[in-house]
Amino acid sequence: MKFVACAKAIADPTRLRIFRLIAEQELCVCQVIEVIGLAPSTISKHLAILLGAGLVLSRKRGRWIYYRRAGDATARSLVRLIKKELDKEKRVEADLRKLKQVLSIDPEILCRRQARRRRSR
Repeated sequence: MKFVACAKAIADPTRLRIFRLIAEQELCVCQVIEVIGLAPSTISKHLAILLGAGLVLSRKRGRWIYYRRAGDATARSLVRLIKKELDKEKRVEADLRKLKQVLSIDPEILCRRQARRRRSR
């Protein structure tokens, strides 16, 4: 039944995009927020679903929570399939380009920048 939970988790386009990003490398929540462009609470809900399905693992380091792809066979197989099918999509290409930019910024700076944006709304 794990496969059913995984399939449900990636059935949402936003979760699929998030999972594709995390397949590249471990990311902090603020990095995912910066690439995807949704509210922190929305990103956290999506990450919780991916975590619950066993597709991602998390660890806390200081103020930040980092997520990475789970290492089991199901997660690895899904990553291969997703890369093969989605990496040609314009939105995913844009996400991966933006991820490269985001990775060049210290997570603490990203976090502060996002907090300022939320306060100014």
